[in-house]
Amino acid sequence: MITFIPLTGFLGAGKTTTMTATALALQEQGRKVAVITNDQGVELVDTKLVRSKLDSVAEVTGGCFCCKFEDLVEAIVALVSSDDVDTVIAEAVGSCTDLQATVVRPLRQYYGQDMVVAPLTTVVDPLRHLAFARAAERGEPESDLSYLFRQQLTEADVIAVNKLDTISAERAEDLLDSLRKAHPNARVVGYSAGTGEHLGSLLQAWRAPATNGDVRLDIDYDRYAAAEAQLAWMNQELDLTAAGDSFDATTWARTLLEDLSAWALRNDAVIGHAKITVELADGDFAKLSLTESGAEPTLDRAAASAPTGGRAVVNARVACEPDALDSAVTQAVAAADRAAGVTSSATTPVSFKPSYPRPVHRLAPAGA
Repeated sequence: MITFIPLTGFLGAGKTTTMTATALALQEQGRKVAVITNDQGVELVDTKLVRSKLDSVAEVTGGCFCCKFEDLVEAIVALVSSDDVDTVIAEAVGSCTDLQATVVRPLRQYYGQDMVVAPLTTVVDPLRHLAFARAAERGEPESDLSYLFRQQLTEADVIAVNKLDTISAERAEDLLDSLRKAHPNARVVGYSAGTGEHLGSLLQAWRAPATNGDVRLDIDYDRYAAAEAQLAWMNQELDLTAAGDSFDATTWARTLLEDLSAWALRNDAVIGHAKITVELADGDFAKLSLTESGAEPTLDRAAASAPTGGRAVVNARVACEPDALDSAVTQAVAAADRAAGVTSSATTPVSFKPSYPRPVHRLAPAGA
């Protein structure tokens, strides 16, 4: 019997880090674990990093799990058949919701004889949650993005508050308490996927029965689509060539994200996330990420070598128009080229807005 562990949560919450950290922890317990990444586009930065740490990795691209349900099932079957896995962890697109009805229940109904579906887990960034909460406290009308975030919390069996190391212990406890009061049908756990602190509490929550499976999400799909359409999505590849003997891949990527971060702050553009990998000829790579306008990039992996060239992949999800994101990234690439002594050429410039979500299945709770 296969165990399937579904993760959801807003962009930048740390789903990929959570997925990787828990997969490694489960492997230490003797489980054979595979993971599945998911995105509206193709060429995923996260997949490269995950494959550097785990053997069994698959992608579902070009749409969320609900709209690519058959692709999700095919990915699970392929991983189990080829790698003999017993546990699959899958992270949904960060702008996706209504997963109980469109993914969890269909998997249980149509594949329950071969698969145990673990409680649906919503991963939460505490700073993002506090930002949405402060807007509500000020009496501001609920934005479409905040509406989507709230729906992700409402349908969760487990609310997994990640990155607790980024706030004080007192604020962390207050946040956990407020989430428990607001969502009494969910188990609320706090941890840090980056440091591993309290990660065991999340693993334990997955072993408990689902508590919120009968929830019937009263979701306005027009508003859901509007929330996704607020974000411009860019997946871009660039070929990099050093002007001299070599260049620093980390400096190039850091400069690009710093420039994009400053642009977003000036233009009041919410960054869902922005991630970059720079792949080198010898197989080494650097990865950096950004989850907040005006913030400093996070170094997820540094490249050890000094290359003469490489291939960069940029994934950016920003609340702006696609042409504005195209312009901002073009400007940021130019700044990175100057800082690192690089000549770059874009091979696939792509910015877009997601299409209207049309799930393959949408099942009501049993008995409803």
